[in-house]
Amino acid sequence: MNVSVETLGPCKKLLRVEVPVEKVNAAFDELTGTFQKQAQLPGFRPGKAPKHLIVKSYEGRIHEEARKKLFEDSYRQAAADQKLRVIVTIDVEEQSFGRGVPFGYTVTLEHAPEFDLPNYQGLAAQRETTLASDADVDRAVNILREQQVKYDDVTRAAQTGDAVVVHYKGTCEGKPLTDFNPAAKGLTEKQNTWLLIAENSFIPGFTEQLVGASAGDKKTVTVDFQSEFVISEVAGKQGVFEVEVTGVKQKVLPAVDEDFAKSFGAPDLTGLLQGIRRDLQNELDFRQKRAVRDQLLKQLLDQVSFDLPDSVVASETKNLVYNIVNENQQRGVAKEIIETKKDEIFQSAQASAKDRVKAAFILNRIAEIEKISVDQREMSQRIVALAQQNNQTPEKMVKVLQERNAFPEIQQDILTGKVLDLIELKATIADVAPAPAPAPAA
Repeated sequence: MNVSVETLGPCKKLLRVEVPVEKVNAAFDELTGTFQKQAQLPGFRPGKAPKHLIVKSYEGRIHEEARKKLFEDSYRQAAADQKLRVIVTIDVEEQSFGRGVPFGYTVTLEHAPEFDLPNYQGLAAQRETTLASDADVDRAVNILREQQVKYDDVTRAAQTGDAVVVHYKGTCEGKPLTDFNPAAKGLTEKQNTWLLIAENSFIPGFTEQLVGASAGDKKTVTVDFQSEFVISEVAGKQGVFEVEVTGVKQKVLPAVDEDFAKSFGAPDLTGLLQGIRRDLQNELDFRQKRAVRDQLLKQLLDQVSFDLPDSVVASETKNLVYNIVNENQQRGVAKEIIETKKDEIFQSAQASAKDRVKAAFILNRIAEIEKISVDQREMSQRIVALAQQNNQTPEKMVKVLQERNAFPEIQQDILTGKVLDLIELKATIADVAPAPAPAPAA
């Protein structure tokens, strides 16, 4: 078999293959014999039909089966001989094929990058030793209280912490905000909308100006749109809002008592506080572990540089763009606003995708050397865990994952975790005191 390789670009090659005529004829003969044994032609017992009638009756199928077998076998052998780790076959072009002639074809493909594996044993990292504090528990309790908050109508003037119900119309330079960007409908005008009077609520500097207002009052509120304002067309400019207050509501939080604890499924208040502290510590431990792994992974990435296959980067970029857009939609960001940020989203996703793809190649190579793999038991355990997280049966979860073709991704995620476990086990981890919190701005 004659094989040659031409480099077309980073991780992209053109593979030329020519299978000798002897092998081509042998494949035709073998398949003809197989069809002869299985064929049932009128007037002949099974397997007894003459060869020339078999060829005449099944010529098309024999031709296609021979092509398929010769291509698969020769392509696999050629890639192995050339030490190519094929990721994706982009294009196949046939030059010649048929009984009595060589089988010639070219394949355009992308392959895994070749690189010297960086040192992954004995890396150093620091781990901040942090314990959940009483203040952390108090903050978590207040978050739970916020989930049961009520707002009572009051007749007094609005205070910080209250919610106000308002109508407003916004302009900039005397023009509606939609003149600057059609996606700014919600900022241009709203009726009966609730605003919480708090720092940086709604537009920074807006709600603080409503302190002292009562139901029925009308006010003109001016704000400075910051440089990073979501509607970039008015960033750095001043906005003017005509506001009518239609109601003032006082925020009422539940008391932290036994009834409050039981509303969250705890046996009593002590049990609730203990559970909160335990959950907070688990979260801190998870963040500590992730921070250590980020340090170790960064050292691996910094040690080596190599080209990445375009198709893999493009696929990962697409996934990250989807995740970013979905996250913004869940946060309530309007589709029109997301559209205006699509270039920034793509650039950010692409940069992250390159790091992820590079890390995957390094970690997968370590897995090969260390003979780390993922077995069916581990896959089953992960599927059961996903089913529990999504309140589904494992059988339903399997169907969902099949529809999304998500099993390779899950397998890769498990493999990555096992390799990082190994790297962390072999690393030198120094426990350090947590960095002091930054001083509040003056």
